[in-house]
Amino acid sequence: MRLISACLLGIRCSHRGDDKYRNGRAVKLSGIEPLIPVCPEQLGGLPTPRPPQEIQDGEGEDVLNGTCRVLNKNGEDVTGEFIRGAEETLKVAKQLRVEAFIGKSGSPSCGCGQIYDGSFQRRLIPGDGVTAALLRRNGIRIIGEEDL
Repeated sequence: MRLISACLLGIRCSHRGDDKYRNGRAVKLSGIEPLIPVCPEQLGGLPTPRPPQEIQDGEGEDVLNGTCRVLNKNGEDVTGEFIRGAEETLKVAKQLRVEAFIGKSGSPSCGCGQIYDGSFQRRLIPGDGVTAALLRRNGIRIIGEEDL
């Protein structure tokens, strides 16, 4: 069984509150096998829509280690919400014995292998989002949407 970033299935949970991130391959896969949609940012208590957020001076593993933060475009610290959302997603994964997570590329929560650099200029750097990092830490395979 796999978890998937809910926005990839067209669920309107992204920071924009629209279905812009709907991924046709993900939707097709959901017709073949059961996928459990999650939005760690909502699970962490953030509203939809919400200002864009990016990890500052690091990646998800650094956020979990307490060495960097997640800020939204207005400069507000949303690190606690990101950690809480990652922890809640991990609870779901453990309860359902999930083997893998399919994440939204670039996301500060779900990004797998690449995230935005914290400048809000849409520049990608190597790294995982907070949720992807926590799931990886706990032995759950991480799959980027581009690898579907």
